[in-house]
Amino acid sequence: MADGTDVYGRDGFGSYAALGDSFTEGVGDPGPDGGLLGWADRFAALLAERRPERDFRYANLAVRGRLLDQIVAEQVERAIELGPDLVSFCAGGNDIIRPGTDPDDVAERYEAAVARLTSAVGTVMVTTGFDTRGVPVLGHFRGKVATYTAHIRAIADRYGCPVLDLWSLRSVQDPRAWDEDRLHLSPQGHTRVALRAVQVLGLPTPVEPDEPWPPLPARGQMEVRREDIHWAREHLVPWIGRRLRGESSGDGVTAKRPDLLPL
Repeated sequence: MADGTDVYGRDGFGSYAALGDSFTEGVGDPGPDGGLLGWADRFAALLAERRPERDFRYANLAVRGRLLDQIVAEQVERAIELGPDLVSFCAGGNDIIRPGTDPDDVAERYEAAVARLTSAVGTVMVTTGFDTRGVPVLGHFRGKVATYTAHIRAIADRYGCPVLDLWSLRSVQDPRAWDEDRLHLSPQGHTRVALRAVQVLGLPTPVEPDEPWPPLPARGQMEVRREDIHWAREHLVPWIGRRLRGESSGDGVTAKRPDLLPL
């Protein structure tokens, strides 16, 4: 089964490599050293707690803005070279939100990458898309994301992969789970995803990832409108401009942790 009911890595994982784009790189979750944390770093730290001291290695190969084919070309073979016990593979999201892309075609190429990974490394955890209902800008992609998510779950079943199902993670529907750009997760959102990843592997979590948020204070319509205008000016318009120009926010960025290093 690939629904998290089994215990994967029953004796613990000694090494982990994260593959993906800005979501896995950790955009929206600044660390104390000025770099990025993100769900993968937080997940790795939780896995490391289950191992003897200095007996856990971690690589984060994710780079913001990367499309599926770029992730395959730049990260999949590198992960195979590293040979970790666990790989998380999150890719295709940037493809899906591009105009004119076909989720069926993206899923076919995604499956080829999963087949390559599962034949060469340990456990491969795949990641679905978020439910974009109510998310500004991304809401009208919901049908494409849902189709792609269904493909990913079917691929996971065929290859025996655990599924980090973000579509069903209700806690990230709260606005506090998202960064001010409303396109990337906040530190709290990344934390919820990391906890769900641990849960998917059948391991105990210190906190329930879908634990309800405290009630939000009431806000007036004018306050909400001012925030929306500020967001549109600072984030929405530049984002649309980059998409129209075919630019990638990952240009010039390298993997933040390209080798399996002690954590």
